[in-house]
Amino acid sequence: MHTFAAVFARAPEGWSGAETPLDEAEDVADVADLMRGVAAETAGDPVLLLVEENDDWFGVLRMDAMGEPRAYVSAVRDDGLGALFRPLFEDVPVGSAGGDPAVLRDLGVDPVRLGDLADRALPGDPLGALAELAGFADEFDRLRDA
Repeated sequence: MHTFAAVFARAPEGWSGAETPLDEAEDVADVADLMRGVAAETAGDPVLLLVEENDDWFGVLRMDAMGEPRAYVSAVRDDGLGALFRPLFEDVPVGSAGGDPAVLRDLGVDPVRLGDLADRALPGDPLGALAELAGFADEFDRLRDA
């Protein structure tokens, strides 16, 4: 199973990113705690998790100033990493996009554009585009190419 998960934090000196293993996370609360830890270490706000699994779907989870997580996924899943995020999208059918398409609006990603990216063939492509639009493409590429 191919997965990519990385947390990006915007700090005063710019964006920083780190690949993030999610295999020990049992639910979205565990993921949110991990993101809060990154926020505390970097003084970052916002903190974003970009994730994709098996070239099947991608997701963005956002934390702002210790608030509750907001998310968008290109396709809701019940298995794999998708199961971590499923409680956020209880009313959304499996296979459909779900969440808040405006989750990255203030970072330059229009909600319509996010929806369009969800329709791309491979989830890694939209993640790169999101990173570019939001201003952390160099950090994203560094992690992707590692």
